[in-house]
Amino acid sequence: MAAVLAAVLVALSGRYGFHRDELYFLLAGRHPAWGYVDQPPLTPLLARVGAAVFGASPTGLRVIPALLSACSVVLTALLARELGAGRGGQIFAAGCCACSGYVLAMGHLLSTSTFDLTAELGVLLLTLRLLRTRDPRWWPALGVVTGVTLLNKQLVLSLLVALLLALPLDLLVTRPWRELARRPRLGSAGLLLGPLLALFLALLIGAPTLWWQATHGWPELKVARVLSHVQGVSGRLLFLPLQLLQFSPILVPVAIVGLRRLLRDDELRWARPLALAYPVLCILVLIGGGKPYYPLPLLLAVTAAGCEPVVHRARRSWRTLTPLLLLAATTSALAALPVLPVSAVAATNAIDIDQGEQVGWPQFTRTTAAAWTAIPAAQRAHAVLLTSNYGEAGALARYGPAYGLPIAYSGHMSLYDWGPPPDSYDGPVLLVEQADGQHRLERPFTNCHAAGRIDNGHGIGNQEQHADVVLCEGAHQQWSVLWPSLRQY
Repeated sequence: MAAVLAAVLVALSGRYGFHRDELYFLLAGRHPAWGYVDQPPLTPLLARVGAAVFGASPTGLRVIPALLSACSVVLTALLARELGAGRGGQIFAAGCCACSGYVLAMGHLLSTSTFDLTAELGVLLLTLRLLRTRDPRWWPALGVVTGVTLLNKQLVLSLLVALLLALPLDLLVTRPWRELARRPRLGSAGLLLGPLLALFLALLIGAPTLWWQATHGWPELKVARVLSHVQGVSGRLLFLPLQLLQFSPILVPVAIVGLRRLLRDDELRWARPLALAYPVLCILVLIGGGKPYYPLPLLLAVTAAGCEPVVHRARRSWRTLTPLLLLAATTSALAALPVLPVSAVAATNAIDIDQGEQVGWPQFTRTTAAAWTAIPAAQRAHAVLLTSNYGEAGALARYGPAYGLPIAYSGHMSLYDWGPPPDSYDGPVLLVEQADGQHRLERPFTNCHAAGRIDNGHGIGNQEQHADVVLCEGAHQQWSVLWPSLRQY
């Protein structure tokens, strides 16, 4: 199942085009650092490696995500085995993972969540192994995996906090004194040294990116506050429906069975923190204003717990379970993978906006290049190309050289740190405005007028569709003075 999933993902990887985030990761990979404003260094590094090894194309960049998703399938089957599943339950767990819309979406695109999904499943597997065996030899492995995950995203800390909070909740639910008397216990040294060693290893591996964030004023926290504000009340109200929709509504009953089993089955009492951690993590993400898919690795683990009883109730007959998986795979693929013609993306874009963000970047670059040629040749050496966001800058970096376009600057996320243009660039400024009609980017510049309008040619609504390309005579101030006002999180 893992191999089939990887093959399908690679086969479909080039159907549309680069996603805006992938273009940004390719650009960030050219500026290696221990951290960026909005992320640690691992995903840009994977983008650079993928492009170098497999080619700087959508397919080449997405080989690594396909392989990571295959690993996620295997890890989900191992989670099911850890929770008592036999061969049938493990196969069904692998199938549920491979048919989840979230797993398909993360396997199709390179994003920070792609590696995070696989790594968090690894953290959960090691946690279950610790809870079941009480063997302190698993602590170092947990520390190493956590440290590597910190190089990609700090979201694993929320998962670990949820698991830690679930442990005392478990004691309250299971009448602690009787339970503690029944469980095998380690010596006090073992109880203390194992977690301390795991913490030391995690901090040792994650120290460079944590240090980078600390010395730069923790910009990721600023980005998180912006995302929380964007989510707003409506985003929080839709948190659970969107999460289950991204996971796959067809598989939700299996997750419910897994949740009930973890809470009620005495033989799995040791794994009960897994069930209690899921609502705790959802609450933590809601409070922090995070995205609905953040708890989905934990939900996959809960689903793995439900696979053995579902297979048992089906009397181990795949006549019932196979159509269920096929239905889940079909609905998930329509929402998460480029299986439809580009002309039909407008319909799926309402469910998954990432589909539309893979369309139109070559057209975007051509329109920008046509506006650039309107600048007199004698003035282009001192002209500046300025974009609204990292996706635009990444697209111009990828496709622009073929049209003779220069480096594109932007104040968005880490591109701010790679600027500003030299003060000697005192000529015209070509701007790409977002299609929101507010023209904020024009304010520091003089005598601006429209020089083009972006059209992806498919009528697909995304952040760039109908954006204005604006040509200005120059800036009110030198770039070194103006640049701080262009910072965007």
